[in-house]
Amino acid sequence: METLITILTGVLVTVATYFILSSNVQKVILGSAILSHAAHLLIMTMGSGLKNGRIPVLTDETGSFVDALPQALILTSIVISFAVTAILLVVAYRTYRATGLDNFYDWRGYKDE
Repeated sequence: METLITILTGVLVTVATYFILSSNVQKVILGSAILSHAAHLLIMTMGSGLKNGRIPVLTDETGSFVDALPQALILTSIVISFAVTAILLVVAYRTYRATGLDNFYDWRGYKDE
């Protein structure tokens, strides 16, 4: 299962890189959001190993426990990436309202020839 999730993470990084290299503002914002989701998947896969186990509550029985730290880190990262995506969308919207342009080449003054 870890191999499948790792391949999926690689595909997401590839798609995110393609979007980030675009000249369209919305695609760049979408690419950064996809890249953050790929990082979440990678941390989850490599951190916990996708293994089955019980909650880490100590009892008299011994057995395998699941580490809760990767889940806590990913939850924090999800909140931060949501906030960054929201701020980027607001800045892109305000820039579009002010300039009427949503393309990086147009913002820089490049002309198509």
